[in-house]
Amino acid sequence: MKRNLYIGLAFFALLIALGVGSTVLERSAAVEAAGVQAPHFEVDLMWPKPLPNHWLLGMTIGVSVDAQDHIWIIHRGGSLERMENYLAANPAASECCMAAPPVLEFDEEGNLIGHWGGPGQGYDWPVSNHGITVDYKGNVWIGGNGRGAQVAPPTQAAALNESQPGGGPFNDNMVLKFTQDGKFLMQIGHPGQSKGSNDLENLKGPAKMFIDQATNELYVADGYGNHRIIVFDADTGKYKRHWGAYGHKPDDTSLGPYNPDAPPAPQFRNPVHCTELANDGLLYVCDRVNDRIQVFKKDGTFVKEAIIAKRTLGDGSVWDIAFSKDPQQKYIFLADGSNEKVYIMLRDTLEILTSFGDGGRQPGEFYAVHSIATDSKGNIFTTETYRGQRVQKFLYKGMAPVTKKDQGVLWPKKAS
Repeated sequence: MKRNLYIGLAFFALLIALGVGSTVLERSAAVEAAGVQAPHFEVDLMWPKPLPNHWLLGMTIGVSVDAQDHIWIIHRGGSLERMENYLAANPAASECCMAAPPVLEFDEEGNLIGHWGGPGQGYDWPVSNHGITVDYKGNVWIGGNGRGAQVAPPTQAAALNESQPGGGPFNDNMVLKFTQDGKFLMQIGHPGQSKGSNDLENLKGPAKMFIDQATNELYVADGYGNHRIIVFDADTGKYKRHWGAYGHKPDDTSLGPYNPDAPPAPQFRNPVHCTELANDGLLYVCDRVNDRIQVFKKDGTFVKEAIIAKRTLGDGSVWDIAFSKDPQQKYIFLADGSNEKVYIMLRDTLEILTSFGDGGRQPGEFYAVHSIATDSKGNIFTTETYRGQRVQKFLYKGMAPVTKKDQGVLWPKKAS
């Protein structure tokens, strides 16, 4: 009897010891994690302010911040559902609502201060808008990934899903350059004219652009139909150079579906979704469906790559990139529209420190977070495609210890 009592007491003591040990280990891990710091954010629940004129956003597929910290977005009005577009009917079917103009400009407080866009004289407006970039001179660049013939005004059928394989050949084989008030300046490429990934004159579903101030060169993630980065002179549109994955000559041979257990793909898959140039001259490319970032020198020399959420299938994990606003651009903010989060990464090592976001429609949640940009204060702006149809602002709240791999939804903390 006593022997059983002693055994029981010993076992109970062992459980307590294990519990204490586990708590100590957990505290040690928390303390160790607290030594790593990363930028911290909270969603701005009141940004932007409501649009005028009963205007609504469709798939919102581009965001950029200019030198005045004005926020520019582009969306697809043709993606609105019938009941979201009653006011546009002839005669109007109700008092609400209709698509906003494609290009919208907001100030820091979220007021709409500019709007324009759509088909016009002298240029070919995309069937399906994709990506917007305001360059260092203040010019506005727009891409597109539409298939089929141009229609005006756009219809819902023209607003294609991001990775939809069907729909006919790509029509949007160009990028457009405008002033900030919507005056047309230049077009590179022509609708329906692409000859593939080694065509020097036309694009094929260009997704996003970046303009290098040091060289005045335009880098295009080209993109939905092609498998390359291509560079042009930003004033004349003259071709400079292009390359595919690992700096190789691009190849349009089909790679088949992405397989996370296969060796890394020798070429980009569609879409090549973003291109962002850092201050140190390194170019970061979103190879979206391959779940990877590839990094290059300006001449196309391959430097390194990182695989992000390797087992993400379908639309892939690497959608868009923005950099922190410190001079070294120490951090990358990576939008992942499949896993519905934004990763915070070290730019030099491509290590993920933490992430925020979750799937949903409430502030701070995401439905296909598509594009991302930062302003001079370090705030983050995101847009959402498919049925997300919005732009959100995340306020930079300074540096904070990293205590969670996934932070979830970053709502403002209650006042104490």
